[in-house]
Amino acid sequence: MSASRILSEIKQTKPFASIEQETLVAFMKTADHLRRIHASAFELEDLTEQQFNVLRILRGAGKEGLPTLTVAERLIEQTPGITRLIDRLENKGLVRRDRPDQDRRQVYCLITKQGLDLLLKLDPEVERSAKKALRHLTKADMQNLQAILEKLRDVG
Repeated sequence: MSASRILSEIKQTKPFASIEQETLVAFMKTADHLRRIHASAFELEDLTEQQFNVLRILRGAGKEGLPTLTVAERLIEQTPGITRLIDRLENKGLVRRDRPDQDRRQVYCLITKQGLDLLLKLDPEVERSAKKALRHLTKADMQNLQAILEKLRDVG
């Protein structure tokens, strides 16, 4: 068996102890590569990937918004600092918080018009970055990859 491509990419000369370790490192290297391509779509707007994800979630929630903890549950990449993340978006004028009269303990997060406008501006670039990142895959490849990724998440 010849040396794997991931070995040369990370400039490692010693083989991995197992195919599982090699696969995991290749997966992490690929995830980092895809994340960098995707992040380029919104970095110019001074947004992090997590901030963009919060805005995307709140746009999908509509006018009702979502409780802070529900936003945290829906994040692609989990973070313990959801309050700070919302704070930063609120300081930029992209989200606002409301406390309903019926339960003042609950805090709802809502996307502002400015946040919606920003996402509308970013939508075409986000789509371009997705197409760029996956340009070498066929639709069938992407469907197969999604099935494999679902299996990996099921292991949990």
